[in-house]
Amino acid sequence: MTVTYPFSAVVGLDDLKLALVLNAVSPRVGGVLVRGEKGTAKSTIVRALAAQLPQVEVVSGCRFACDPGAPDPACPDGPHEPGEHRLRRAAALVELPVGASEDRLVGSLDVERALTEGVKAFEPGLLAAAHRGVLYVDEVNLLHDHLVDLLLDAAALGTCYVERESVSVRHAARFLLVGTMNPEEGELRPQLLDRFGLTVEVRASRDPGERAEVVRRRLAFDADPEGFAAEWAEEEARLARRIAEARARVGAVRLPDARLRQIATVCAAFEVDGLRADLVTANAAIAHAAWHGRDAVTTEDVRAAARLSLPHRRRRDPFDAPGLDEELLDELLRQTSGPDDDVPPDGGGGESPPDGTNPDISGLDPAGQERETGATEQTRPGPLAPPEQPEGPGVPTGRREDAGNGGRDADDARPEETGRRSGDGSGQVAAVAAPYRVPLLKVPGVGEGAAGRRSRSRGRHGRGIGARLPQGKAHDIHVTATLLAAAPHQARRGRTGPGLLLRQDDLRQVVREGREGNLVLFVVDASGSMAARKRMTTVKTAVLSLLLDAYQRRDKVGLVTFRGTTAEVPLPPTSSVEAGAARLRALPTGGRTPLAAGLIKAAQVLRVERLRDPARRPLLVLVTDGRATSGGDVDRAAALLHGTASVIVDCETGPVRLGLAAHLAARLQAALVPLDALSDLGSVVRAHRRAG
Repeated sequence: MTVTYPFSAVVGLDDLKLALVLNAVSPRVGGVLVRGEKGTAKSTIVRALAAQLPQVEVVSGCRFACDPGAPDPACPDGPHEPGEHRLRRAAALVELPVGASEDRLVGSLDVERALTEGVKAFEPGLLAAAHRGVLYVDEVNLLHDHLVDLLLDAAALGTCYVERESVSVRHAARFLLVGTMNPEEGELRPQLLDRFGLTVEVRASRDPGERAEVVRRRLAFDADPEGFAAEWAEEEARLARRIAEARARVGAVRLPDARLRQIATVCAAFEVDGLRADLVTANAAIAHAAWHGRDAVTTEDVRAAARLSLPHRRRRDPFDAPGLDEELLDELLRQTSGPDDDVPPDGGGGESPPDGTNPDISGLDPAGQERETGATEQTRPGPLAPPEQPEGPGVPTGRREDAGNGGRDADDARPEETGRRSGDGSGQVAAVAAPYRVPLLKVPGVGEGAAGRRSRSRGRHGRGIGARLPQGKAHDIHVTATLLAAAPHQARRGRTGPGLLLRQDDLRQVVREGREGNLVLFVVDASGSMAARKRMTTVKTAVLSLLLDAYQRRDKVGLVTFRGTTAEVPLPPTSSVEAGAARLRALPTGGRTPLAAGLIKAAQVLRVERLRDPARRPLLVLVTDGRATSGGDVDRAAALLHGTASVIVDCETGPVRLGLAAHLAARLQAALVPLDALSDLGSVVRAHRRAG
């Protein structure tokens, strides 16, 4: 039997522990998204919580974990009669792998039974297995968008609907949803972020003593898992009892109208989109009150809920980091609280639960000594000002004036105000203006890369366009084509009863065509000529716009720059477009123009990436005026990129133009797009047609 690391033994992570507990108390909260760098015990604590959830009673033999006391009337394995045999088991912990298919997630037709027995039977998926338990998605940001949509729909509705392959099934799917992600590997889209109830951002502590305590406990667990778990058994049992008591209490907790108006005021002042934030905050506040043994929601409960439910709903731009101005939150709560409410300056305080246990999750260690504070810290981002809007009387908004620029954000300031020297004094750093919408740039042909939204591809995602013989193990069976292949041979095979007689060579697989994500490698001229006439501001804005497009189309991105005598790779290929935007904003300019060195460096990066991910096709975006004042033979360097789909953004300006970028485009067989026409859809489409 595998021993799980105790939940109570995890050092620190108090916000994460609270978010998980609130969802355990009330699944209506809507799940938890855990954002953090690698190695911060995200997966450990999720698995530890599942072991502390109360056991569930299920109908024996029901694949959908129906509650014997209130079975689902639409259960595909039902109807269940009163008094059916029941059993108690631990709450399920189901893990959804990144590479899972839609069939594995929601379920599908049991093809084997359909073809061999001639019956329609439903094969349940992971959503059914997770009912009344925990569904854990590690690296949820790497999961394909349509699977995230299906997952979050089921979590919000508590029901899974399956309409496919002549199967129409509805079954209950209520679970505690936990997703973890490393922002360095790419962000979730804001519309998907909004579907998670709560979010917590964690990072490792920099305190040596706290880090040592984490290592000490982990080594003790690895040396003797059973003994370590026994030391924490009493506290784990106390935690499980408290969760069960809070679950029983949550339905009776009242949400006074004054607290509801407080929630609405806070959400409106922070200018979150829609009303989901209000609903999540209300449910989280009710769960928080139940956890602390209260029969009515207080201002403290509203504050605790808002700190976890609002940060990820503040993003106005895909490159914004989630954050919440806690000073503004406290100010709003003070202005909207009643005379009997106590809102401590630090947001602390609160009543103890009726059983007299410590309301904090951190508690005491087995020896009764106070434990050290967390070995990981919850990041508390600074203010993130939303767009301005008229202020209502007496209600502050999320906008704050900045005396340094008259209230404008840095990105809204004029270029001459934000242009600056680089930190190392090596060049001028140009400002970046607001990005704009750019047209679709595609890699020619049909690929087989990871699902995305850019170029045509054939694989496991997309719409069915035909059938073919499987190559290797059969998957995604094309039922109609398989039946048609097997039907003519039934008499010869001696069929006498129901069901088809199948052979391996009868199977046909669906051919699907959709869109793939590509590797978009930006090669940017950062030499002194680009700094003239503030051209670099225009270039940076264009590249930022292309980065935003890559974000929306689920591409990997990389950045190569060249200036002086060499080329460098400030951003190796990654799924984190946000990291690309940050590197671009800080990019200095100056020096000579080693164009050949930039092309050679790009060829080296692409060669390595082909070995790492051969299915992902590259798209080279070269931003240059075509000049080369150092760095070797440009034509010889361009030959290294022969066959790579390329687009050249021509940055040459002024009344006299040499046309060097056009010559390079012909050498690379690339589409040529003038910089000032990049935002003109018609110009780019015509450029691609000429290149084709």
